[in-house]
Amino acid sequence: MSFDRTDKLRFALRLPVVGKYLGVLMVVLAALAAAPLAAALLLGEPDAAARHAAVLGGLLVVGLPLARLAAPARLQANEAMAVVALAFVAGSLVMSYPLAAASASWLDAWFEAVSGITTTGLSLAASVEDKPAAFLFARAWLQWFGGLGIVVLSLALLMYHGAAGRQLMETAFSGEDLVSTTRVYARRILVVYAALTVAAALAGWAATGDGFVALVHAFAAVSTGGFAVYDDSLAAAGRGAAVFIGFAWLGAVSLPLYHRAWHEGPRALLRDPELRALVLATALTGFLLWLWAAPGERGWAEAAQLAMSAQSTTGFSTTDFAALDEASRLTLVGAMLLGGSVGSTAGGFKLLRLLLMLRLLQLFLARAAAPPHAVLHARLGERRVDEADLGRAALLMALIVGVVFLSWLAFVAAGYPALGALFEVASATGTVGLSSGIARPELEWWLKLVLCFDMLAGRVEILALLVVLNPGSWFGRRAERR
Repeated sequence: MSFDRTDKLRFALRLPVVGKYLGVLMVVLAALAAAPLAAALLLGEPDAAARHAAVLGGLLVVGLPLARLAAPARLQANEAMAVVALAFVAGSLVMSYPLAAASASWLDAWFEAVSGITTTGLSLAASVEDKPAAFLFARAWLQWFGGLGIVVLSLALLMYHGAAGRQLMETAFSGEDLVSTTRVYARRILVVYAALTVAAALAGWAATGDGFVALVHAFAAVSTGGFAVYDDSLAAAGRGAAVFIGFAWLGAVSLPLYHRAWHEGPRALLRDPELRALVLATALTGFLLWLWAAPGERGWAEAAQLAMSAQSTTGFSTTDFAALDEASRLTLVGAMLLGGSVGSTAGGFKLLRLLLMLRLLQLFLARAAAPPHAVLHARLGERRVDEADLGRAALLMALIVGVVFLSWLAFVAAGYPALGALFEVASATGTVGLSSGIARPELEWWLKLVLCFDMLAGRVEILALLVVLNPGSWFGRRAERR
């Protein structure tokens, strides 16, 4: 069928449907805004508390009427994707208001909010040690629920991506509609997510002796966000650095996998091909970082921590990245873009897609050597992989590479060093947060917007963002609400 003839088969977004679920998310966001409000009150910062109270009230005023709209039995794929993308954009815009109190400008505050809700951790602030405690808590909390939110909301995308969706959902989920599946999925991973957070906070408290520092870094670690309360990230955290980086790496493991391991035993972990790939990728990155280092410059422990931070796309560090050699920077670029597991809070391509591409190559070589009438299929672990899944994985990886290239070109055209610019845009698109020093208050406003786009595109995996930006999503024939 010609592509031009598909117009009659396409439906635009149903605005009341999108509004309905955005309203529900606004009500949830209002409930989540109560945490930084309470923290500001407990910390004795009434101005910050007033801003968070205004956000909470505004979200309820707008969200409650929308949430009461009638819900259809099923969502269209483009509607689910639009809700995912718009939730992150709207959430960052709303939360920029309380963050603006400690920022140089609204744009810098929005940049901070985007970096937080996308769990990137890239910051324009010249210093964070002089910021109010309520500001630091709000940033970390924003990362925490942003990390949980993307895992829950990503189901809206992954149920249309066969292999990834099947990996995240149990067999019992099949046949259920998107909304009820999301509820079951959310309940399961919320327990895992909360347990990891509590464990990280307690371990961090024992290591640092500071409950506030432990809590803030636990939020940033488990969400693979990377916001720290120190100007030099975790270099000043002492024994806490290894604790927080370790939990950050655990956050890069698929959260549903923890649930399966709890019920099926440790063998569920050993059987998971993506977890094995995560271990291998982290070990390889750490070995290369140790190999490239000059004698006495970087020990194996520091290289391992740096590898875990980059591979998990967290962005915690105990190293001055501006002083890294070119080989180490390029190694980190590869790790940041590759990322962690599907169903985790990590960004990047996701290791599942790399495994799918390797299976595609394996399938091509096998078919080249097979008889003409042989029927061969790719498999990943115990599951058969549809060729449509392979195509979608290749498309997404190509789109992310395209975003990185165009963003990098914009920075190079503005006069920034090529390698430093590549490191910065790869970090933003991979939602990592490591910086070569380019992200700073003096950065050109339009390049700040480029990095904001990169962070949002990396977090919602660009396809959802493209649905929102596509005029055809908003204009045209609409299906009946049923």
